[in-house]
Amino acid sequence: MQIIILPTADDVAHYAADRVADVVNTHGNPVLGLATGSTPIALYQELVARYQANALSFKGCVSFNLDEYIGIPDTHNQSYRAFMDHHLFEQIDIERTNTHVPLAEATDVKALEHSAKAYELAIQQAGGIDLQILGIGVNGHIGFNEPTSSFASRTRIKTLSKSTVEANKRFFSDDEFQPHLALTMGIGTILQAKAVLLMATGKGKADAVKAMVEGPLSSMCPASVLQQHERATIVLDEDAASELALKDYYLWCEKQRLLLVSGHPHTDTKNEG
Repeated sequence: MQIIILPTADDVAHYAADRVADVVNTHGNPVLGLATGSTPIALYQELVARYQANALSFKGCVSFNLDEYIGIPDTHNQSYRAFMDHHLFEQIDIERTNTHVPLAEATDVKALEHSAKAYELAIQQAGGIDLQILGIGVNGHIGFNEPTSSFASRTRIKTLSKSTVEANKRFFSDDEFQPHLALTMGIGTILQAKAVLLMATGKGKADAVKAMVEGPLSSMCPASVLQQHERATIVLDEDAASELALKDYYLWCEKQRLLLVSGHPHTDTKNEG
């Protein structure tokens, strides 16, 4: 894991946008894995701003979202298809046919299982995901892979934990159906991405971040599996990093990396506070 600690949530979004832009600009047919939730919104706002400034184009991009609720149509304002359309797709030049969100409107188990297998196949046929964007739940979930999810799991039906349902309750009105099931990429699917970038901001994520980075590799914290990924970058603001025991070490490591990249690996730092 590469741990990047930045002062603010805006800095995290800017860093993530730089990484996305690098993939978009250097890959012939870039394939992006995208996430929903409150944390990536600032990233998408930054990407839209760069597109509107003619600094970035998504013409040749293909995208795959992590998950979708089961039991509501993709036209529902709380579907993740609607979320992505609103926050990103409708504001940039990506071809809609190149944007993929799991098809989860059906309530028939066989139809949903077929949809899950088709999603896995579509990712493979696209050449795999070049950069997977992730957030982390307060219980350590990535995608909708809740605690005890198999590290070998593939796109599948998943029951949401009570804590996840409660966390998402604010998005639904009291008289509105709130799904308790989702189709989600599996942990095994996520691990096959060529690179992973997980964003976490705010004190509410600090305990989950500590378990992910410094805890044991455990299905009780699904995000801890990223310890096993060769190219996983964890980008945190100060609040999300506040519980890390080795926070100073991670800051030191990144400083040394930047000095090496700049061509000044032996810069004298003895007089720094």
